[in-house]
Amino acid sequence: ACFFFTADVGGIPLTTVAIVAVADFSLSYYFLNEFTSNLEYFMIQSLNQKSSEKMKKRKKSHKCHGVKPPQLEQPEKMPILKGEASHYNSDLHNLLICCQCVDVIFYSEDLKEVVEAHKIVLCSVSHVFMLLFNVKSPADIQDSSIIRTAQTLFAVNSEAVFPVSNRGSPCGPPVRVTVKDSFFCFCLSDILHFIYSGAFQWELLEEDIKKKLKDPGEVELVLEKVKCILKTPGKVNSSKNCRSHQTARPLQLCDTSLRLFFNTHVLADVIFQIQGATVPAHRAVLVARCEVMAAMFNGSYIEANSFLVPVYGVSKDTFLSFLEYLYTDSCCPASILQAMSLLICAEMYQVSRLQHICELYIITQLQSMPSRELASTSLSVVSLLRKAKFHNSDCLSTWLLHFIATNYLIFSQKPEFQDLSAEERNFVEMHRWPSHMYLKQLADYRNYINSQKCHCIVM
Repeated sequence: ACFFFTADVGGIPLTTVAIVAVADFSLSYYFLNEFTSNLEYFMIQSLNQKSSEKMKKRKKSHKCHGVKPPQLEQPEKMPILKGEASHYNSDLHNLLICCQCVDVIFYSEDLKEVVEAHKIVLCSVSHVFMLLFNVKSPADIQDSSIIRTAQTLFAVNSEAVFPVSNRGSPCGPPVRVTVKDSFFCFCLSDILHFIYSGAFQWELLEEDIKKKLKDPGEVELVLEKVKCILKTPGKVNSSKNCRSHQTARPLQLCDTSLRLFFNTHVLADVIFQIQGATVPAHRAVLVARCEVMAAMFNGSYIEANSFLVPVYGVSKDTFLSFLEYLYTDSCCPASILQAMSLLICAEMYQVSRLQHICELYIITQLQSMPSRELASTSLSVVSLLRKAKFHNSDCLSTWLLHFIATNYLIFSQKPEFQDLSAEERNFVEMHRWPSHMYLKQLADYRNYINSQKCHCIVM
């Protein structure tokens, strides 16, 4: 019997092959393999021919276009704003050194003045001092070791035997506290420097106390009392835990605990009047953290002896955010406009680090905006530029000009673009992206493509 096979691959007819079936199965298998090989060969030849024809068409298309599409250059790099390091601990430490706004004086048992301090700072790190200055009651603490430490180590006195002091705030003269333990009293100055520095340099405190007290037993007793003072109610502070805990979070004791006294009347010695509302505060914190307020409360200004202080030119919410930064060394604006208002307030009171924080916030928010949102937003970047320049925020104003130039196609269509000064307009035109040259080359390329009636190979 004979079998005839024909194939048409890619339009190419293949030669008909006949296979004769014979009794020997191996011979039939041989002819079948030969047919399969021939079929595969012709299929490959057909595909190669089609691929060659496509390459010829593509080369012809390139010749049709003749002109290469223009290359879009990269936009200029935006200016980098450098943040300012925190000086929260050093601010509080300088407050102890300068002895400004003192409201506590420690005495030895023989009525000799030892060191001056501030209730707000002491209470922010220790429940012992909260008990001592009536911020909390024993019922609030419910920890017998803290109550016992406060009773055995200190005594608040009001007897007339103490020297009369002319220092003090409008709330009254400083509180006089007697230190009952002679060794602790001898080292109290070093202990307060440790507390005001952030209460995390435990090894340095050990070295300072060892220099004053040669007896190791006395050194250990004083250090144990310090641990009791810094103890959290209900927890045991070991020396090892004290070191590791405070080294890992150097600002924890001072920074986070001062937040407890933000916008509260507890220990407040000044009240700000703003937009018909009142905001309580503490002179020691304000003086330590803000040079303008230090001059205001310690100089010959009327605020130095006033309990009520009016505030003008800033909203209540913005001023509260400003005070929150002074107390906590951090801020979190709710929007770009609020950040700009806070920046203006920071410039008014000359708090440069807060200005940098607000600048970085504004930049981060603008950079995160998609192009569609940037084109449709009602936020005026030119208005932000005006305010930044007026309030001496040179870094932000320079960045905003580059931002407008980098997003030229968006901002050039906005009405606010016309409010740019001639100098600003020249800067934007010089640094614009895409550049005018690129847009001209692109227009020429499109015109050429349309004139040749060819399809753009890029598109």
